[in-house]
Amino acid sequence: MAVVEQKARVEWKRLPLSSNYAVAYAVKDLDVDVVAAYPITPQTTVVEKISEFIANGELDAEMIHVESEHSALSATIAASAAGARAFTATASQGLELMHEILHIASGLRLPVVMSVATRALSAPISIWNDYSDLMNTRDTSWITIIASTAQEAYDTVVQAYKIAEDPEVMLPVMVGYDGYIMSHTYEPVLVPESNEAILEYAPKNYNRIRLDPDRPISMGTLTGPEWYYEFKYQQVVAMKKALEKAREADRLFEEYFGRGYGLVEECRTEDADIVLVAYGGLFGTIREAIDIMRENGVKVGGLRIRLWRPFPTEDVKRALANARLAVVIDKAISYGARIAGPVALEVMSAFYHEADKPQVLSVIAGIGQRRITEQTIKEIVDYAVKLLDRGRVPQESLYWGVRGVRYE
Repeated sequence: MAVVEQKARVEWKRLPLSSNYAVAYAVKDLDVDVVAAYPITPQTTVVEKISEFIANGELDAEMIHVESEHSALSATIAASAAGARAFTATASQGLELMHEILHIASGLRLPVVMSVATRALSAPISIWNDYSDLMNTRDTSWITIIASTAQEAYDTVVQAYKIAEDPEVMLPVMVGYDGYIMSHTYEPVLVPESNEAILEYAPKNYNRIRLDPDRPISMGTLTGPEWYYEFKYQQVVAMKKALEKAREADRLFEEYFGRGYGLVEECRTEDADIVLVAYGGLFGTIREAIDIMRENGVKVGGLRIRLWRPFPTEDVKRALANARLAVVIDKAISYGARIAGPVALEVMSAFYHEADKPQVLSVIAGIGQRRITEQTIKEIVDYAVKLLDRGRVPQESLYWGVRGVRYE
């Protein structure tokens, strides 16, 4: 996180907040109009805290209690279509139950924002963390940003509305972060005493196309083959535009509030032979491991993917320009693919047409919250060094930490 002198006059207070609570504070400070949600672990405390804000009169919003996540997103779509600033939150099976409606939100070009406390998918039942749920949404035309701290979770929800409601974007945004590892872990978070500067940075967009009884329109009507493709292509164009709008929103946020993140975050990549590529809360562990390994003479660096959709290809290419090997650690599995890491596939694709490019090693780890420590990272890097010495990097994913599976 870059920290510079802020231009906005903001009095900050430092609170001990989990990432779930940080998201709730951002929703309050953004003066969201409608919240619809169904409880699911580990998301529930987000909407519990928002309900508390509404009950206390700190947020003037409509809280809709629904019978399922499918209904929760449907309700926020209706609210957003009517012009309201709408929010929901979910995780795991709840996000999967929403899947049909994810496409409707993006296809209708509605700037809904949703937080996802990422969690493994059943079966067997797991309430612990990985990114299987969020990665399943990669083709739904939702802008997706992954935070790595509670402070970033707050800041990113604020940025999300700035991006989503931009007239040249008008797409929903998903803000992901690690379930339990972040959702229930408390950190010091700066929140403003007053939300005036937040709303100055991200004012509500009332000029967009919306349902209005005085000017009736239809949304999402049956569209034949002669026009459907054009609607989908408009989403392609909007996603491309979202890349620069996300960069612009982060730059402006830094100007306003003194904190910026970029679309990717680099750690000692300039002279690194091996760069560890990851996302979410895991990057904190990676940073610690890099410092330890650097003290022992290992030229290793780190790259965090913050913006997942649209994928920041050029930023990734610049960050990995000097690396011999990119080790991509995915906390999700693309089943049936030889390279089974979703982010590893994107990194490989980024360099597909480049003559001078790093080799890419796909590592699957942390599934179902299998423990990843600094020692785990060191062991992965030690093995990567061996592969470079042998001159042979496997063209398939490694499943690190599975009982009975070893790599020598």
